[in-house]
Amino acid sequence: MASVMPVVIYPPSPTGGRRVRIDGEILGLAYGLRDAAEFLRRAGLEDADESYVEESGLIEWRGGGPDVWT
Repeated sequence: MASVMPVVIYPPSPTGGRRVRIDGEILGLAYGLRDAAEFLRRAGLEDADESYVEESGLIEWRGGGPDVWT
């Protein structure tokens, strides 16, 4: 896995989805763990999958944890 980068997943938006910020850059809107894992992979965390996103202590969850998407 690449070096550790700050990851923030923001509260769900009123229209659905959560913004994902990695290393200070907003990468997009995730609608579930699979989307969040894809953003992490694109940022260089090749081993990221849904369980990594759900269990990682390196992700700062705002407005609810990995089970809150709406």
